[in-house]
Amino acid sequence: MNVPLLDVNAQNHAIAGELREAFDRVLESGRFIMGEEVEKFEASMAHYLGAKHAIGVSSGTDAILLALMALGIGPGDEVICPSFTFFATAGCIARTGATPIFCDCHADNFNIDFDSAEQCITDRTKAIIPVHLFGQSVDMTTCASFAEKHGLAIIEDTAQSLGSKYGEKYCGAMGDFGTYSFFPSKNLGGLGDGGLVVTQDDQLADIAIKMRNHGMHPRYHHQMVGGNFRLDALQAALLNVKFAHYADYTRQRQENAAYYKEHLSDVEGIILPITDAGNTHIWNQFTLRVNAGKRDALKQSLSDRGIGCEIYYPVPMHKQECFAHLVEEARTSFNVTDQLALEVMSIPIYPELNRKQQDVVIAAIKRFS
Repeated sequence: MNVPLLDVNAQNHAIAGELREAFDRVLESGRFIMGEEVEKFEASMAHYLGAKHAIGVSSGTDAILLALMALGIGPGDEVICPSFTFFATAGCIARTGATPIFCDCHADNFNIDFDSAEQCITDRTKAIIPVHLFGQSVDMTTCASFAEKHGLAIIEDTAQSLGSKYGEKYCGAMGDFGTYSFFPSKNLGGLGDGGLVVTQDDQLADIAIKMRNHGMHPRYHHQMVGGNFRLDALQAALLNVKFAHYADYTRQRQENAAYYKEHLSDVEGIILPITDAGNTHIWNQFTLRVNAGKRDALKQSLSDRGIGCEIYYPVPMHKQECFAHLVEEARTSFNVTDQLALEVMSIPIYPELNRKQQDVVIAAIKRFS
């Protein structure tokens, strides 16, 4: 039996009628940029997250870029982020003209290590981007204390963690900005690109809203330089449909994670992902650590059996060619990040994954081990 890493059609086809109704509604409206569909989606997200402002944007990458621009980050500034993350986190920093400063992460939860980040501080440090990786919150109490100590802005990269919580607070709604992605592989996946920026700050929201549309306000008057970061009405309409099912998607992912934990807990050489006490994990990825240099062999073994698996991430930021010039100036070690890059492997966890498919995955891992 083949088991894909992700099956977006299984989710979208199940609600195809609802999605087509939304498409037809937008088609008939003739309003394809911004408008009521975007406003409805923004209102739903703000209410759900407990955020004062939710601003729909063109992608998760543009969400990070817009947040940095709204905070005035630019040439001469430094922004700390983990090396163990998707490229967009660091790439957006670089695109503003600022310098990404990489730090290490924790081996147990994959999230940023603030002791490592402490070594990265200079008088040029202006912000920190904690990444809620794979669906679990960063320690935001420590993050807030760290940022206050050093006078830093916080941009939460919540691309993989819509709905995850730190205690009773939703990830993304605790920093100066929170940023989200609706790329099709995300837990709330669109039928194309889309993103969201949230903030509790009225002034930052005003700046971000203007910057989303070329810095224009009123029409054809530009107080600042922004970009074209608008969310399409069609994507907002489709996301509105899928958001109505989001609680079920989250519950199914959590049930799938619990099943893996129950049946893989005794497999030698496999370290299972954890949920930190007090956190609500929404499992964008179920990421194993495979010991003793056997990760690539296990990946090949699963692939040979038609089981989807992937390495997130094989090349951390401090080893990317475009950031090679920063390596000599690194202020901290990357021992954990380098280790994780050799050990991590993600297996299927999507909501529509059934028990028979999971049993195939589990049996293949046990057979290998």
